[in-house]
Amino acid sequence: MKPHTWPRRALYAGLAILGLIGSQFVVGVSGAAAGDDPAGDSAAADVVRVAEFVAECTFSHQLPDDPIVFPGLAGASHMHSFFGSTVTNAHTNLGDLLASDSTCDPAIDLSSYWVPTLFVNGQAVQPQSATFYYLGEGVNDPSRIQPLPQGLKIVAGNAVASGPDQSIARWSCLHAGHVDPSKDFVTCPAGTALESYLDFPQCWNGVDLDSPNHKDHMAYPVNGACPATHPVPVPKLRQVLRYPVNGDPSGFELASGPGYTMHGDFFNAWPVDEMARRVANCINPVIKCGPDGTP
Repeated sequence: MKPHTWPRRALYAGLAILGLIGSQFVVGVSGAAAGDDPAGDSAAADVVRVAEFVAECTFSHQLPDDPIVFPGLAGASHMHSFFGSTVTNAHTNLGDLLASDSTCDPAIDLSSYWVPTLFVNGQAVQPQSATFYYLGEGVNDPSRIQPLPQGLKIVAGNAVASGPDQSIARWSCLHAGHVDPSKDFVTCPAGTALESYLDFPQCWNGVDLDSPNHKDHMAYPVNGACPATHPVPVPKLRQVLRYPVNGDPSGFELASGPGYTMHGDFFNAWPVDEMARRVANCINPVIKCGPDGTP
């Protein structure tokens, strides 16, 4: 044996072992920081640590109905564009939704989502895409988030806002990040699309599926915590709509009025077990899941 050959090999082997231990330590710390991974340790490095699952829904139909605000009163509302359940009208109840078809991916999401219809120069324009994100963000401890109860009704935004300061909606432009977002319509460059973002409240009072004004049973978190009056954190629903329009917004109008009156309604008809699975596998452990509820 040549002099010094064995010590050098031993040194290389020792460095390799230390490197392996170090890499395992980093992966282990990453997984532990985000919570247990239901897919197993081997998949821990592949998941995206965002508490999220989604429903991608296409336009279903248009009616001047609102089964939450004006139940049983056909034609009593301004015009709405509906997504998800294909049967929603002024008389719709939970049983109707559960027996319907859906325009969503996944098709098991039989929920109904609706928004005021957008008109451009007097003509109705439907979104080219509608994504409904279910998120763990907004509360400090996503592991405490519970499933949305079946039959829950939530309204977000202000349909009667008299100015931007009374709105929580946000408008922006797809593929034009240099255009500042606004609570009213924005001018989007040619080749881009008008976007609308709206976040729903995610703190439930734990008792009521609706309330007389359709808002009091829900609340928004404060400093990452649900208020004592609404102690149950549920996934935050984020409504993202993209309309195939751009340019001068002077001819844009919602059925409810200016852009700052954007609002959204949600009637939950997810299967109970599927909602629970997605919360347990995606929201609680902080894992980004697709429409099928897997990473």
